[in-house]
Amino acid sequence: MDAMTIIVEPVLTEKTNIMREGETKKYVFKVDRRANKVQIMGAVKDLFNVQPVSCQIVNVKSKPRMARTKSGMRHGKTTPWKKAIVTLKPGEKIAAVDGV
Repeated sequence: MDAMTIIVEPVLTEKTNIMREGETKKYVFKVDRRANKVQIMGAVKDLFNVQPVSCQIVNVKSKPRMARTKSGMRHGKTTPWKKAIVTLKPGEKIAAVDGV
């Protein structure tokens, strides 16, 4: 897999903003469901020119969804996805995600 296809997008929420503060920074990415820890760390290293120390992976399960339509209620689910929490070396940061 290519580094561009492994990392889908960064996850930007209040909780992930707090994780990026401090000396050791942790960045959260939505990644391809087939990718493993070694591939994710290599993709972060190639794309952002930083040295990742560790990677934690979470498989996010689908949630039930409902929508009201003219014909009644439609029931469905969201798509399951994989989340990776990447820890960088102290003092390093990813400028593209931080907005600097």
